[in-house]
Amino acid sequence: MENKTMMQYFQWNLPEDSLHWKRCIDNAEELADTGINMVWLPPAYKGASGTKSTGYDVYDMYDLGEFEQKGTIPTKYGTKEEYLNAIQVMQSKGIKVLVDIVLNHMTGADATEEVMADINCDNNRHHDLAQNQMITAWTKFEFAGRGGKYSDFKWNYTHFTGTDWDESKKQKGIYNFRGKQWKHDTDLEKCNYDYLMGVDLDTDNEETVAAVTNWGKWYYDTIKPDGFRLDAVKHISTAFYKKWLEDIKQYAGKDLFVVGEYWSNHVKALTHYLSATGNQVTLFDVPLHFAFYKAATSNGNVDMGAIFNDSLLNQCPDSAVTFVDNHDTQPGQALCSFIPKWFKSIAYAIILLQEKGIPCVFYGDYYGMPESGIEPVEGLKKLISIRKKYAYGVQHNYYDHHSIVGFTREGVDEMDNSGVVVLLTDSVGGSKQMYAGKRNAGKTFYNIFNLSQTPVTIDECGLVKKLYNLYFNSRHNSWIVL
Repeated sequence: MENKTMMQYFQWNLPEDSLHWKRCIDNAEELADTGINMVWLPPAYKGASGTKSTGYDVYDMYDLGEFEQKGTIPTKYGTKEEYLNAIQVMQSKGIKVLVDIVLNHMTGADATEEVMADINCDNNRHHDLAQNQMITAWTKFEFAGRGGKYSDFKWNYTHFTGTDWDESKKQKGIYNFRGKQWKHDTDLEKCNYDYLMGVDLDTDNEETVAAVTNWGKWYYDTIKPDGFRLDAVKHISTAFYKKWLEDIKQYAGKDLFVVGEYWSNHVKALTHYLSATGNQVTLFDVPLHFAFYKAATSNGNVDMGAIFNDSLLNQCPDSAVTFVDNHDTQPGQALCSFIPKWFKSIAYAIILLQEKGIPCVFYGDYYGMPESGIEPVEGLKKLISIRKKYAYGVQHNYYDHHSIVGFTREGVDEMDNSGVVVLLTDSVGGSKQMYAGKRNAGKTFYNIFNLSQTPVTIDECGLVKKLYNLYFNSRHNSWIVL
């Protein structure tokens, strides 16, 4: 018996030293001992900005740090050999590895082509600002540095639906290539949010679909991952991803864990995507992240008892990957909504110690982000360890107060001394009586964040009577007792 605990093993501003795969190797044993048993690694393929690339400006997906392209052989994270070694070491320590798949867009083309296009309004992709405009688009990908190894496929404008740059006029815009249509089964933001960046893959084109499917099979054979993290799924055809996943899973001969990034605060959009893809994926619980952010920035004026109401965890708990922050929400990024320090341990206690959802810990919270003056989250490693050792059994929720909330886990016989009692507040302190289970009657529980605090003893009925959450430093206090 073991709880799943994922870690996003990177943050946006990692050093451009090509040493990250070595860090994976060096830290694998410590991560496993703490309680991390699944990691999501960053995109490993060569990006348009070379060693500065985080991997989302995809240039050559067959170059994992092996070929002299974009001014470098290694990627920002290291070489192909180091990448494969890192995955093998992680897996040898009992850590499943998820690899990041970025299929919606490509950047850094080798040459331009003349293409006829319609210019769309940015906020309404169904409205044309101009039609039949000849533009010069960066659409030819020839990968001379790879020399046809692994694949001789070369990309041209016929494999894409549009771009955002006209090289001839040095002008930005949303250019939809003539004869091409944005996919209808994408997010409805901007009326159609198929186009995101770079050159947008045309998943109606049979050559395009064959190219990315063949790559997926090669990547699986090369890496042998345990699953995938799918980037920006709201911007790519739902029908395409449903079929692509079916094909790759069939090729692998086994089910693979898949989590998608659908960046929307609307839980209905997430549940629709789950259904449309045949429930082959889980999704990051973006609405819960924003519920945490609102609670942390509202000066105690949020109803903590309703924090889960509009979350994926509430609607589809088996399909929810919960998180506090990630590389997109960290300071300096376009989607920045970084949870303030005082609320971090509260949010992590919520996602790590409860029974539902699969929690994902952020690298920047675990190790800190010194370049931004951000320290590791207080008590985070302890919370992960508690999840591994003690957070088991039937859960009883006490989200029945606007400020003071909590839950208990009864524990299970298979895990010695298991069971936890959690009391949290976003405002002033108070007390709450909670049921911890008759199996815990007579047991003494201690506050793991303040061992000097008077412990509590569960009474003969299994009740924790008047567990107090006192208000003191940093507007934050939480009882985590076990």
